[in-house]
Amino acid sequence: MKKGLLTVGLLASFALASHAQKYLGVATSNWGGISSVYLNPANVADNKDRLVIDVLNLNAGIDNSLGKINSIRDISKFIKDDNTDVNSVFAFSNKKEFSLQAPYFEMRGPAIMASINHRFSFAITTRLRGFNQFNHFDQTLYRTILDTGYVSNGNIDLVSKDFNWTAHLWAETGLTVGAVVLEKGHHLVKVGATVRYLAGVGYLGLKGTLDAHYVKGADSFYADNLNMQYASNILTAQGALGVSSTNFFTKFFGKKQGGGIGGDLGVVYDYIQDTAADRYDMDGKTGLADQSKNRYKLRLSAAINDLGYIRYNQTNNYGLSVSGSGHLTGKDLLSNVKNFDDFRAYAKSKGFKADTGFVSSKLYMPATFMLSADYHAWRRIYVNALFISNIVNRQNFGNSYYNQFSITPRIDARNYSVAMPVTYSALAGNVKLGIGARYKGFFIGSDDMLVFITKHQYGANVYAGASITFHKNKPKDRDGDHVSDKRDRCPDEQGSWLHRGCPSKEDTADNCPEASGLELQDAKDTDGDGIPDSEDACPAVAGTAENRGCPDAHAATKDVVNLRKSALNWHNGKTKPNLHDRKVLDRFAKLLKEYPAQRLVIEGYVHMGKPAERTATALKEAAYVKAYLVKKGIEAGRIATAAGGNNAVSKEHQLVIMMAK
Repeated sequence: MKKGLLTVGLLASFALASHAQKYLGVATSNWGGISSVYLNPANVADNKDRLVIDVLNLNAGIDNSLGKINSIRDISKFIKDDNTDVNSVFAFSNKKEFSLQAPYFEMRGPAIMASINHRFSFAITTRLRGFNQFNHFDQTLYRTILDTGYVSNGNIDLVSKDFNWTAHLWAETGLTVGAVVLEKGHHLVKVGATVRYLAGVGYLGLKGTLDAHYVKGADSFYADNLNMQYASNILTAQGALGVSSTNFFTKFFGKKQGGGIGGDLGVVYDYIQDTAADRYDMDGKTGLADQSKNRYKLRLSAAINDLGYIRYNQTNNYGLSVSGSGHLTGKDLLSNVKNFDDFRAYAKSKGFKADTGFVSSKLYMPATFMLSADYHAWRRIYVNALFISNIVNRQNFGNSYYNQFSITPRIDARNYSVAMPVTYSALAGNVKLGIGARYKGFFIGSDDMLVFITKHQYGANVYAGASITFHKNKPKDRDGDHVSDKRDRCPDEQGSWLHRGCPSKEDTADNCPEASGLELQDAKDTDGDGIPDSEDACPAVAGTAENRGCPDAHAATKDVVNLRKSALNWHNGKTKPNLHDRKVLDRFAKLLKEYPAQRLVIEGYVHMGKPAERTATALKEAAYVKAYLVKKGIEAGRIATAAGGNNAVSKEHQLVIMMAK
């Protein structure tokens, strides 16, 4: 009997999940999807995905402070061989009291997360969870009941203060909403909340204080100041467990479920390392953040998770309480006790106070407080620090997590990530090593993997999942006119947002009709051809009005209305001239080759950032255009670059090309 019970326990332990496993190798990623929402509901806001559909996520493992697992192979042998006892699996510790979670089960999905816009997002999640948890339990009592190889040397002292054994299975449906509430300069703050409906499936709970002595020769159990409470919606007064192959699903999924409301609360602060390359102009809006990129240097977050409880009403929910001092014998129990009502009568006859009947019970969720810091070290390298602390009262029916602190370095990119969490667990006082890998919508990992490569570990863990993910992308703009291809009526020809991406008639006469902050030169005529320098395409060489101030023989100006000044639309991240830009620059190159005395000035205008940042960006972008002209055979000394107008704030992001003497 004991071997059978322990086999079921171990099978469940290693087929399911362990303590506060949080998918750390995946959930800390900036592209972690719904997994990150379980760490902090505020992560749903300003995330990197437009839409995520979770198909199925599973978690598997064990954790305890009762003893070390000899090896994974020994577990398989124990399950298959009836002659193998639990000592071949565990190297028991010398702790009088222990805590154990075996199993803890979690299955996530289906679920969906969607971004409404940059500021608002939501998620709808489902989850099935189960705990079988012993807290502050007496090791001698546990091994006496379940360990076939355990033999006491004589009388046994059984002492457990404030012990709690709760086995609980429940389902959840949650709604998470998040919003960016502050975005100013380098600072971004977002908040989030989750509300869940909790559907209790079944539970069994035993808690209290035990101070007893077992006399082996007399087969007697003596208790002093005993105080124990039992409750369950599975075991009733009509008999013992009473679960068979014919009524299993009726017992667990019948009309005895409990219900309740739970939830999470979270806040996240980002210090934004804002650069010009992280912002762009599009469709009439300026300074838009590129949502496809990570922008923070440091992220700090705090959350309270798993608040709430499930109430099992008095109907079909049975309770038993025993207190006082007295003694029991094994012979009398076998002869006189057939159900809980018999036990109540027998316990009273032996000096105990006992009561049984239908009761109402609260099963508390494993509430935790979480603090986290995520640092962007370099390029795709990040380091996450996470502290999780239990905040639930373990003397109540329900379950709890054990405190832990984790450091998780990772390589994190849009389509893949690899992370290696290192965790100190307060449950067994040991260090765990994990690994997590993600490729697009698929991930696999472990928060506790050492037992797979070495012996004598307290726990093990494996998780895996699949989702369908649609990342956020910067709008496509193939002609570089800051009008997205989706809304551009002339996607292959530069225009303006005013004309929905198409050039206007005025644009052919004036290449920068919408530019502000630029001053035209004084109305002077250097070459004396009667055409002001401001309108003269060849201000140092006399020409005709028909050729905009250039000689008739000038081939470069026959099909050009104005080469005196041209403006190229630019944007953050653009490093090369596009097709339209090259046509304009090629004409300037021809002009400069025909008139070697002429020089060129390229002025950059940037509208976002601090003055120093605008100047640096303007000069860098002007250098891109200069490099193109140098490749076309123009001497570098004939081309000057500058930040236009001392880089005063402009409404346009442009490079202005001007002929000079």
